[in-house]
Amino acid sequence: MKVAIISGSVYGTAEEVARHAASLLTAAGFEAWHAARATVQDIQGFAPEAFLAVTSTTGMGELPDNLMPLFSTIRDTLPAAWRGLPGAVIGLGDSSYGDTYCGGGEQLRELFAELGVREVLPMLRLDASETVTPETDAEPWLAELAVALRG
Repeated sequence: MKVAIISGSVYGTAEEVARHAASLLTAAGFEAWHAARATVQDIQGFAPEAFLAVTSTTGMGELPDNLMPLFSTIRDTLPAAWRGLPGAVIGLGDSSYGDTYCGGGEQLRELFAELGVREVLPMLRLDASETVTPETDAEPWLAELAVALRG
């Protein structure tokens, strides 16, 4: 199964989690693809059969600037070929921000819902105020994702 991993990051942490996810999913037998500044054309060229989105949250619960062009293009075009595909989201944030905690991840969950991407696992929330090893902390959830994608 081909898994497209999209990511958005301010300081690089979400990109590290996305790269780690790609290596773990590859080791689990998936064809994982990740490009930090992917375009819709890049993703369509890969012909994904599943999605994983990994994003940090900025400001007042917004997506990072490097993910906004892709997010806007997907929202504006809603690629029909992606409807019904399985997907999941990892949101990075800081719970001390209250209501905007993992707001970037929530925006991607909403986009997936608009696209008709089936959420196969609840969003993983990685709290910067509780962890310094988010890529390691994501491993049990990523193992569950591999099982869910095979299911």
